[in-house]
Parts: sequence; C-alpha cells; structure tokens
Amino acid sequence: MRVRLYSHVSVALIAALLMAAAHVHTRAIERSVAITFDDLPGAGAGTVVPDAAGLEALSRKLLIALRQHSVPAIGFVNEAALRLDGPFADERARRVGILRLWLEAGLELGNHTYSHRDLNTTPLDAYEADVLRGETMTRTLLRETGRTPRYFRHPLLHVGADLVTRRAFEAFLAERGYVVAPVTIDNDEFVYAAAYAAALRRGDSAGASRVGDDYLRYMEDTFAYFEEVSRRTVGREISQILLLHANSLNADRFGALAESLTRRGYRFISLTQALEDPAYRLPDEFTGAPGNSWFNHWEITAGRKPVPTPSPPPWVTPR
Repeated sequence: MRVRLYSHVSVALIAALLMAAAHVHTRAIERSVAITFDDLPGAGAGTVVPDAAGLEALSRKLLIALRQHSVPAIGFVNEAALRLDGPFADERARRVGILRLWLEAGLELGNHTYSHRDLNTTPLDAYEADVLRGETMTRTLLRETGRTPRYFRHPLLHVGADLVTRRAFEAFLAERGYVVAPVTIDNDEFVYAAAYAAALRRGDSAGASRVGDDYLRYMEDTFAYFEEVSRRTVGREISQILLLHANSLNADRFGALAESLTRRGYRFISLTQALEDPAYRLPDEFTGAPGNSWFNHWEITAGRKPVPTPSPPPWVTPR
C-alpha cells in the first residue's frame, strides 16, 4: 500500500508540475508588445555620426534586426530633421530615403510633430500648426503605398498642461484621422544611447560595450517592473507598447533586446493590435508632467500614486 501510495503521489506531483509548467508557458506566450521608435530619421544625440550617411547606415542595420525578429514596428517622424528647407539636395534626399527604407520594409510611419515641440508649454494653435507641418513628406510617402498617417506620438509624452488643452488637441487629431500612440514601457534608453554614442565617438569601444551590456540588463529590469505595475494597476499583463529611438545603440543591440524579450515570452505585435487591448480605454485625465508611462496616467486618474520611470545607474550618464 505504501509503495502504491507513493506511486500515486508521484504521479499526482508530476501531473501538477506539468500543469504548472504548461500554465507558465501559456502565460509567457500571452505576453505581447508593440515596438515603436521616435525621432525618425534618427536621434542625433544617440547617433555616432549624425549626418545623412550615418543615419542611413544605422537605419539599415536596425531594419535588418527588425526583419530578422519579425517585428512590425512603427517609426514616428520629426520632419524638421529631414532638412527639407536645407541647401543640400543630396542631404535632403538621403534623409527622405531613410523614411522610404522603413516603408519598403513594410513598416509604418507616424507623426511626431515637425520640430518636437512640447504641448505643455506651446500655445495650442502653434502646436497644431507644427503637427500639420510635420505630416507633409510623411503623408506624401505613405500615399505612394496607398496609406495615410494614422498615429500621433506626443514629444516628451506631454499631453497638455490642462485637461481643456488636452481634450481640444485630441479632438483636432481625431478630425485629422489620427489616433494617439500611448507608451506603457517608458524608459531611459535615450540616456544609454547618448553614453554609447559618446563612447564610440571618442574611440572607447570597451566603454561602449559596457554601456550596451548594461542597457540590456536595464531593459530586462524595466520590463519586469512594468509587468508588475500592469498586474497591480489593471489586474493582468496588458499588451505593452515600448518606446525606443532610432539610434546607434539600437542599431547595434536591438537584436539582442528582441531575443531577451522573446525569452520573457513576448510576441511582437503591431501598434494597431496592441490598442485593441481594453486597457487603453481606461479613464485617463492625466495632464502636466512628468510625461511617462500611461500606467502613470491611469494611476493618477484613479487617485493613486504616480508610476515613476526606472532610472539607469549614475555611471551611465554621459559626461
């Protein structure tokens, strides 16, 4: 009887372990994230060589990594960086060509204003004019592929200093056919990118490698942090939206970041798919600063404490 009892216990224990493993695996597969990049054609502070040739080179490398990992990303454009009014035709053409590279890769482009203005401090009419100016070339390029701009990303993630301004601007966007692109996985990747580019510019490959390695560690910790925030705020892990930038760091390390996220059980989805999650229809009356994760919006709207963005260690800050 004892042997038989032990046998039954062993079978039951193995079955329980298998069910638990299956549950963990299922939960991992349920994780999803939309990858978004701000400041196209490229973020100058995080770029080793910020001229058109340098931006084109890092863009090609980044797009290869996106393709290898089947990431349906979207890039948000600041058209001032296209230098459309500049004197050098080749520079303009190459910068516009970077946007074409994104579209040829099957990816999407969105509006990030013309000159990266701050809605919290810019008069609404001037801000709206900057949005319209910021869609000129993007709309033309998308039209060539039978598409129109669909998404808008607020620079600095500032949605307005007061609720009247925020709602008026959202109505303006809706009239133009835009949907706001939220962010849930906010992060200080741009700090790492500036340090990484600075190290490479001074020929410090070991320093750049140290920054790049810690960036991957930091992003792993940041995802774990916001996964917990999601469970606490919404009661489950929602479809996340990650904010990154088109810079040298991601050109070199996005492949490793994608592999890290895959190990965490994430599948890569489009922004459109992410926004189908009901969480993005939660009450949101956030205004002011700091502009960071939409979890912060939802927590403050509900009268709870704000959600801070995880910070890199002090040694990463470029000097």
